[in-house]
Amino acid sequence: MRAPRGWLIGTALAALCVYALMWLGYVQHWTWLARVDAWALEPMHRLGEAHPAWMTVWNVFCTVLGPTAFRLAALVVIVVALVRRNVRVAMFLVISVELAGLVTELAKTLVDRPRPATAMVSALGTSFPSGHALGVMVSVLALLTVALPFVGPALRSWLVALGIVVIVAIGVGRVALNVHHPSDVIAGWALGYAYFVACLLILRPLRPITQADETPAVPDTAR
Repeated sequence: MRAPRGWLIGTALAALCVYALMWLGYVQHWTWLARVDAWALEPMHRLGEAHPAWMTVWNVFCTVLGPTAFRLAALVVIVVALVRRNVRVAMFLVISVELAGLVTELAKTLVDRPRPATAMVSALGTSFPSGHALGVMVSVLALLTVALPFVGPALRSWLVALGIVVIVAIGVGRVALNVHHPSDVIAGWALGYAYFVACLLILRPLRPITQADETPAVPDTAR
């Protein structure tokens, strides 16, 4: 079942407001936002120093399920879609998943926020917004959009739940590694969702053809 267009636009605008709030909070040096960031980063840093293996687990997790891994997975789906001549699905995944990295880099360049001084692993680029949060948000939503029409209701629920867990866990992992402030992650989620909705509205994938769709109507049955 498709989400109403008005609902999608409304939630995307709300997400953009959240992104703008995080950006403005950093630029204006809002005290409450700085406190929230520090409140989350400091205990994670202490935990990482006391238990290096904990940081290793998070680093591996964020690497294995990071944006690059999802882009490779999406590339496989794109190839399959093109082989099956489903150009619309392929193009949707290209503009959403594959081009999300350009959106991330543009946003990072505009804000140019330094990463936390307590970062426990090396990370390229600047801090705001989180590229992992943005990229995984877009990728999970886009791949679910393509996959869900082809699975049953029971499996559909499990896939949605798994997608939510992955999105949230990646964000937590970036804060746990101290490579992002929580506000970076929230901004990444927000901008990622808004970008996904924009891609969906521009080029919504076609729903799968069912047997009922393929069966022509019997002529002269309507009265």
